[in-house]
Amino acid sequence: MSQIVTREVPAELQHKLLGQGLTPLQARLYAARGIADSEELDYGLKGLLPYQNLKNAEAMACRLADAIAAKQRLLVVADYDADGATACAVAVKGLSMLGATIGFIVPNRFEYGYGLTPEIVELAAQKRPDIIVTVDNGIASVAGVDAAKARGIEVLVTDHHLPGDTLPDALIVNPNQPGCEFPSKNLAGVGVMFYVLMALRVEMRRRGVFDEQTQPNLGVLLDLVALGTVADVVRLDRNNRTLVENGLKRMRAGRMAPGIAALFRVAGRAHYKANTFDLGFTLGPRLNAAGRLDDMSLGIACLLASNEEQAVRLAQELDKLNRERRGIEAGMQDEALAALSGIDAGNRYTLTLYRDDWHQGVVGIVASRLKERFHRPVIVFAPGDEGEIKGSGRSIPGFHLRDALDLVYKRHPGLILKFGGHAMAAGLSLDESRFSEFQQAFEAVARELMDEKQLTRMIETDGSLPARDVNLQLAETLAAEVWGQGFPVPYFHDQFMVVNQKLVGDKHLKLRLAREGCEFDAMLFNHADWLPDRIQAVYQLIANEWQGRKELQVYLQHWAAA
Repeated sequence: MSQIVTREVPAELQHKLLGQGLTPLQARLYAARGIADSEELDYGLKGLLPYQNLKNAEAMACRLADAIAAKQRLLVVADYDADGATACAVAVKGLSMLGATIGFIVPNRFEYGYGLTPEIVELAAQKRPDIIVTVDNGIASVAGVDAAKARGIEVLVTDHHLPGDTLPDALIVNPNQPGCEFPSKNLAGVGVMFYVLMALRVEMRRRGVFDEQTQPNLGVLLDLVALGTVADVVRLDRNNRTLVENGLKRMRAGRMAPGIAALFRVAGRAHYKANTFDLGFTLGPRLNAAGRLDDMSLGIACLLASNEEQAVRLAQELDKLNRERRGIEAGMQDEALAALSGIDAGNRYTLTLYRDDWHQGVVGIVASRLKERFHRPVIVFAPGDEGEIKGSGRSIPGFHLRDALDLVYKRHPGLILKFGGHAMAAGLSLDESRFSEFQQAFEAVARELMDEKQLTRMIETDGSLPARDVNLQLAETLAAEVWGQGFPVPYFHDQFMVVNQKLVGDKHLKLRLAREGCEFDAMLFNHADWLPDRIQAVYQLIANEWQGRKELQVYLQHWAAA
């Protein structure tokens, strides 16, 4: 069940923004997203939060500067998703630019699991590093850090995930660790690493290694920072929007890494009009496909490629993996829906599924698709190590998934073997024989923590838009903003007459809609049935470009008979 609601617009903020020269529509949109001053829409790099507020950033900069001066060997241990891959590439490129001797490894999801485990330390030790630098992981790696220390290897942790009850015995930079006063807790792993590099460059400048004229330009890394930040679906607060916007500017200007340019090329997307949709739904999935089906070393190699020819070859491999991933995902989703056909999902607060032939690398995407379809917290499991199953979960607003799993963990000792994550996504492992027991325990916790109102999908819109204001110029203006998680793209809600409709590609509707004496071209994707003559629709304005021509299109996101 869905309910359309209009975002509240704080009148005081709206009035202030109008007084600062914003248009009435801009003032309404930005006030509804909590913008209190037009200065917050300035994404110049000078507006970035200072690294000095990031706990241990300066201490880690000193330690890395010492290591570079002593020619110690550094080894990055990365995570196997897009954030981990971009964070690894930023670490390797950035530290190399600053003079470090550095390599990397990334755990294979299927052999080693997540994070700096003792097994990964054993693998890392073969490369004989003096220091391990974790990116996008490490905050929960107590045993791994201990194993590294036992081998005489120092560990520096850069991460952004929530900490557990015990921190590893290492120098940690993580905005979410206890005692960190960094105002934005929303940095992705790649953002944390970028901040460490900013602090390191200042420290090396202080030591006289270079001056402001000869120092390396860390701005060349912002395309990678933007990709990892958007792909990890972290909240796009002002600081993250600044990082992302400056990365997008590099892409639009053609000043991006060869690997990112190659990903645009194989995806058939134009880099000169790069936006957050491209990063989150086109480049990010191709990069993630390596970690889901194969080995993220392939994705990192693409990001680190030094020339176009090498980058395109690697990007083509990633594109092939992504097509394979989509096929596996579609099959698993069909099987999941078939399994749910005998269940009244409306009477359940959670959906938990497992099959012994499902693919471990794709369970998170399937959980996400089912969560969108049923608006319930979903966990999908696949076979893991012998006797174990590994699950990936996605949640809905108002239900903190990691906290819910923590409650199950504490109430049923031994049921969950391992778990971790955050409010909207988490992973865990169980003994296969206890799957049904977990299903019941998780459902019980969800019924405690939620009420039925939270199970109703709220479709937030920015209200009605006068038909006279619906034009290509507005669509282009809206497309230029950095919309994303926590700073949602504007959707509007109005009634239309359906003047004409036809099926295209066997599964999409191309429409001609009328309202207030104006007519608009529109699209409704993945819907093959005819619409009634009058509809209420939630829609987005798109500046569609086709064969060199730009035209306005209205994309329907939700509809109902009027």
